[in-house]
Amino acid sequence: MLQNTGKLAGCTLFITGASRGIGKAIALKAAKDGANIVIAAKTAEPHPKLPGTIYTAAQEVEAAGGKALACVVDIRDEKQVGEAVQKAVDRFGGIDILVNNASAISLTGTLETPIKKVDLMLGINLRGTYMTSKMVIPHLLKSRRPHILNLSPPLNLNPTWFKNHTAYTMAKYGMSMCVLGMAEEFRGQIAINALWPKTAIQTAAMDMLGGEGIAKQCRTADIIADAAYAILSQPKDYTGHFLVDEDILKEHGVCDFDQYAVQPGHPLLPDFFLDEAPETLVKQMEQHGATPAFKPSTKPHQTSDGSSSRGPIESTFDLIREVINGDVVKSTQGIYQFDLSGEHAGVWFLDLKSGSGSAGQGQPPVKADVVMAMDSADFSKMFLGQLKPTMAFMSGKLRIKGDMTLAIKLEKLMSHMSKAKL
Repeated sequence: MLQNTGKLAGCTLFITGASRGIGKAIALKAAKDGANIVIAAKTAEPHPKLPGTIYTAAQEVEAAGGKALACVVDIRDEKQVGEAVQKAVDRFGGIDILVNNASAISLTGTLETPIKKVDLMLGINLRGTYMTSKMVIPHLLKSRRPHILNLSPPLNLNPTWFKNHTAYTMAKYGMSMCVLGMAEEFRGQIAINALWPKTAIQTAAMDMLGGEGIAKQCRTADIIADAAYAILSQPKDYTGHFLVDEDILKEHGVCDFDQYAVQPGHPLLPDFFLDEAPETLVKQMEQHGATPAFKPSTKPHQTSDGSSSRGPIESTFDLIREVINGDVVKSTQGIYQFDLSGEHAGVWFLDLKSGSGSAGQGQPPVKADVVMAMDSADFSKMFLGQLKPTMAFMSGKLRIKGDMTLAIKLEKLMSHMSKAKL
């Protein structure tokens, strides 16, 4: 793990949501330097389902070598935030670092998300981050090591990260927009950055979302703590960055990432917003025994007369699944990705390398050997035997990247499928 250097010795960190999980892990890492930690969180009494309170976290901080101030704070409450900031200044003489970690999550669609839950996510993630930053910044401007670190993702406008949980994405991206704007506003005065995990992190919230099978495909919060420590050790001109934990640690010489795995060697679940399609995340979770709480919608398309239809691409893949088997996988040994444009645009995959094969919407579970880009109408024609892949390629209707030998194998498979009345 990333070794402590002592650079945060004597610094005062104001960390929201630090009673457990990622916030507490960051607190404990800084405490090893002898930092002062303000634990700003709501849990003063033990929760029946979630471990830890602000007071137990404070005890752990002091046992690790730091000084702690436990403050009961709902970061939606302006008065409580203001009082906690003042207590921190009175106790430690100022604030050097703000970590906006507190967050609420609901991975639900527009019609399934109660307005109360929307208000909660926007109130904590967006408004809480903005308000806490606003109240702490005057003190950071007086610090020699001023930093704000938001636990939020890179701003990725790929619609796939909105369609299944628009409210959550808006709230989380609100934290990232605070970084984007404030980093420029206070450039040269305060370092303001965002940090996001490359893979799922084991926390109590993740356990509740994913079920019992989720933990073994996660990393521990220690990887975020180490990455945060690396960022917060930088000078104040290191600002405006949207950082991923694994990337920043590689830059600091960390090579062994198995040390962070809950179960070393087990496949890891990629995190949201890093262009791993939600459908693929669900597939990976189910493969390893987890029960996702965020299954993508499988509602049928509505036709113009109001009747239901699976749509041509979905129907094609239903038939593909009926044809593929262990023998096909053994003879093919390739993973294909289809980037479709036109009326039924989207990304689909065909895994003919593992098990008895699989196919579905989203990017494949591992990097594709062949990527084919074409119009969705031509895709259906191709698998129905109405359009030869070679002719589609030669005429420019089909673009292929990757292993051409495997592309040719797929053409032979399509021919077999069409003869089987796919």
